Amino acid sequence: MTTSGKIELMAPAGNFESLQAALDNGADSVYFGVEQLNMRARASVNFTIGDLPEIARRCRQKNVRTYLTLNTIIYDHDLSVVKTLLTQAKAANLTAVIASDQAVIAMARTLGIEVHISTQLNITNIETIKFYSLFADTMVLSRELSLRQVKKITEQIQKEQIKGPSGNLVEIEIFGHGALCMAVSGKCYLSLHSHNSSANRGACKQNCRKKYTVIDQESGFEIELDNEYMMSPKDLCTIDFLDQVIESGIQVLKIEGRGRAPEYVATVIKTYRDAIDSFYEGTFTNEKVAVWMDELNTVYNRGFWSGYYLGQELGEWSDVSGSMATQKKVYVGKGTHYFPKANIAQFKIEAYDIKAGDTILITGPSTGAQQLTIDSMYVNDVAAEKATKGDSFTLKLPFRVRMSDKLYKIVEN
Repeated sequence: MTTSGKIELMAPAGNFESLQAALDNGADSVYFGVEQLNMRARASVNFTIGDLPEIARRCRQKNVRTYLTLNTIIYDHDLSVVKTLLTQAKAANLTAVIASDQAVIAMARTLGIEVHISTQLNITNIETIKFYSLFADTMVLSRELSLRQVKKITEQIQKEQIKGPSGNLVEIEIFGHGALCMAVSGKCYLSLHSHNSSANRGACKQNCRKKYTVIDQESGFEIELDNEYMMSPKDLCTIDFLDQVIESGIQVLKIEGRGRAPEYVATVIKTYRDAIDSFYEGTFTNEKVAVWMDELNTVYNRGFWSGYYLGQELGEWSDVSGSMATQKKVYVGKGTHYFPKANIAQFKIEAYDIKAGDTILITGPSTGAQQLTIDSMYVNDVAAEKATKGDSFTLKLPFRVRMSDKLYKIVEN
């Protein structure tokens, strides 16, 4: 729970672009992996140990909490790396480590690092909460619980005054938005069996997102599962019943997406920030929900459903292999210069044309993900309506652009 009394909005960060997008759009905390020992080792670029001080610095400036995910299965040969990671996390003064392996939990406690229990441990009842309260201050519940079950756990924590090592009541965290896995709390073995690439070591090959044919071994009869990827659930979305989520007594709402693009982080965090604030201001309405849903539909998604929170039975499978987003980005060019006194940015067009009235997205490690509409532009210092491949054009921007920044055009899907 934040100092304002509102639930904490936790954002994913797979790289510096996404980290900055989270910071710019109202996240209360961010979670991220380093190197290979996290559940998104192959899905995102991932930070290095050397990035920890810079991550911590940026987050301190915004008073945002920092959580290092170290929640994979750990083998003996990993232990020295784990110790190094935790030692550097302590030196960088990160807020906490999200862990599931007892070795990681024990090392973190020895070093005096706050521990959060990962959803990988599949916590589903109050007695398990009591046990892990010996080691952890925050616990991520299993994704398979209903809100009624979640509320019963939070009420019992209050009633029995179950406290963590910090002396504060144990905080409960749940997933609020993003990809879901067909396996219980993500513990899937398909990728390991088919490619010797373990999902539980952050190396999932996404077998479940593919199309399959079912064959009767006795008769040879084949069934093609038309228009339905039966192992690929739709994405979780709770914004239309966020009032019920908050009233369940949770303290932290976690957004999934360390493997997704910075504009995804920017849009989802901004939208849930608005929704959370609206709830506490007493202005949460169905009309606003409709607008928020339109916003969430513009970025990567496999369609939405409520997960298990409302007691719905399993069966909300995606009918596409990829995204159902209503918009997509197309690469246009890159930043080449910024004139700070005039707040003017210069870009080189390397691909698609761009014109006044277009919606553009600018991403970069320091820029994050900034989206805006072009009101006016100049090509070779002359006012123009359009810039084409090979042109350099300029426009006035309220933020700094770097040479590493990429320029995209947002188009309807």
